[in-house]
Amino acid sequence: MNLDLLLSFVLATAVLAFTPGPDNIYVLMQSIVNGKKYGLATVCGLISGCLVHTSLVAFGVSAIIKNNDSLFFIIKLLGAIYLFYLAYKVFKSDAHLSLNSDNIEQKSLGALYKQGFIMNVLNPKVSIFFLAFFPGFLFSTDLSTVSQFFILGGIFMSVSFIIFALIAILSSLISNYIKQHNNVGHFLKWLQVVVFIGIAIFILLSKK
Repeated sequence: MNLDLLLSFVLATAVLAFTPGPDNIYVLMQSIVNGKKYGLATVCGLISGCLVHTSLVAFGVSAIIKNNDSLFFIIKLLGAIYLFYLAYKVFKSDAHLSLNSDNIEQKSLGALYKQGFIMNVLNPKVSIFFLAFFPGFLFSTDLSTVSQFFILGGIFMSVSFIIFALIAILSSLISNYIKQHNNVGHFLKWLQVVVFIGIAIFILLSKK
């Protein structure tokens, strides 16, 4: 078992969860408008949806990896290309972080959990990202590929939950900091670009 590879996966996941995206910005805004526990309900919904994507990727990709080395290489190549594409999209995006809570509707805890779950499950980009991200971090020659995918999915969900929960709990402090420091958006933008490119290169160089 390659523990260094798992640690790299944890660090990459943490950075990706921390950098601004639709999910953590949504958690931040719900927490600001409705309160911390409502933000946490949103987090639980979003993270629960990841289990669906993990299952789809684990059972589908593991069969390909098991039976065909060439197809596995193609998956790695397409995954790296997708991550380079994400890096390019971030590079071209506006670095300004806008926190506008005027149009955020107040909802119950159950409604926010359900909405977070549906948002995640119905977003095909999550499965595509898992498909690009996970194969390069297979860490064991003893465990089955399905087991490794679920372990990676569990780590991804755990790390993301901790960071998203911290965003919800510290929502007021985070929003005030962003408003007072205009350059934070530029820093996080370039951090995300570097991480996407780094993961893409790592996946290309990784072996089965």
